[in-house]
Amino acid sequence: VPNNAAGHRTLVSKLVIMAVAMFGFGFLLVPLYDVFCDITGIGGRTSSTAAVVDANEAPQIDRVLRIEFVASLNEYAPWEFEPEVTSMEIHPGQLYDMAYFARNLTGRQMVAQAVPSVAPGLAAKYLKKVECFCFTAQTFAPEEGRSMPVRFLVDPDLPEHIDRLTLSYTFFADQKVSQAAGPGSPDLAL
Repeated sequence: VPNNAAGHRTLVSKLVIMAVAMFGFGFLLVPLYDVFCDITGIGGRTSSTAAVVDANEAPQIDRVLRIEFVASLNEYAPWEFEPEVTSMEIHPGQLYDMAYFARNLTGRQMVAQAVPSVAPGLAAKYLKKVECFCFTAQTFAPEEGRSMPVRFLVDPDLPEHIDRLTLSYTFFADQKVSQAAGPGSPDLAL
């Protein structure tokens, strides 16, 4: 019987070690995924800081890409949010300006943050934003609307087989502001 008890203790010890290892792996999965996406460009996430552009680099005039602009909100979000143009034809290496329009539809100050993504995901690392409203949270007065600029270029190293990009922004209300407004506020039901 003592031999059997030792076997049980060994089995329990192995199971506990395995459970701790699985928990640790699960805990590390998100940061590992973020690093993987940053390295490979998978996931369509763009940089959250301004890109530095070489002013001496000549654009590829002989190559034309189509970039489409998309805006999305939660179904009940208290915002109007849309691109001012829905698409553009561009040349890699050339700087372009466009803008999104947003309006606070509530009677109180609101703060929002835009989260960008690019499709196809592998093209995300080639879209360089020099200026973008997505870099910082945006504060809107009650019922204020305004144009928010995006200045960008597409790196000429974008693989040749990619001829169409989609730049999409999702506009989220800042949760701190939503919580400060109190529970049950119908215009903050995000």
